[in-house]
Amino acid sequence: MTKIAIQGVQGCFHEQAARLYYGTHIEVYECLSFEALFSALESGKASGAVMAIENTVAGGLLPNYALLQRYDKKIKGEVFLRIQQNLMALPGQRIEDLTEVHSHYMAIAQTREFFRQYPHIRLVEAEDTAQSAAEIAHKKEKHVGAIASELAAELFGLQILHESIETHKQNFTRFLIIDDHIQIPEQTIDKTSICFTLPHKIGRLSQVLSIFAFYELNLTKIQSLPIPGREWQYFFYVDLKFRDYGRYREAMNAVMPLLEDITVMGEYKSF
Repeated sequence: MTKIAIQGVQGCFHEQAARLYYGTHIEVYECLSFEALFSALESGKASGAVMAIENTVAGGLLPNYALLQRYDKKIKGEVFLRIQQNLMALPGQRIEDLTEVHSHYMAIAQTREFFRQYPHIRLVEAEDTAQSAAEIAHKKEKHVGAIASELAAELFGLQILHESIETHKQNFTRFLIIDDHIQIPEQTIDKTSICFTLPHKIGRLSQVLSIFAFYELNLTKIQSLPIPGREWQYFFYVDLKFRDYGRYREAMNAVMPLLEDITVMGEYKSF
């Protein structure tokens, strides 16, 4: 059975994303941090990994870009998952019975508006959404609820008291697939993620972007991060979509003379 590294524990949104990409016949390797996820790949404890990279509400997970570079791993795909937060508890409990609800701070922030109508419930921050659900199930804690995924409720035998309690319903997280075993046919590639640096010259970034536009590459993301030890210089992380792989290669050749350095972080099929 394929073992896939995820950040978090069984039943978390990373596992949902892994199942969406690989199917349900996988075994997840739980990692407490994204650093541990890459270590699992390096040591062979997992053959692939699924890693969150950005969220439509919270923005980008900037340290994960640096991890991709440091471990020199290539992106082989992506998954977009709608983040649906659900209130759950032991079977037979009602919302009125709850005195506390536990979850990750981000899940609490995304659902605080819902709980305004239940002022008797105390919201308690925890390390992980799914772990909060697991602890309720294992300890058989009454009067305590969790905010977690539908998968967590299913795995730990909890009852969903109210589904989709997040304030912003259009809440999606983009996950990257990192798996050296995946071979992608060139004719199916329609997206690339690159990282480049530029000489400190006026208008250079504008020139690069103009070339991408001329070759009909669609810029879907651009993120800058400071380069440690180099004042006011930046890494630019860019995602580009295209219809013609040949035109994409021509564009890359055209921008090369304008760049100081470039890393192709992955060429893959978009979700």
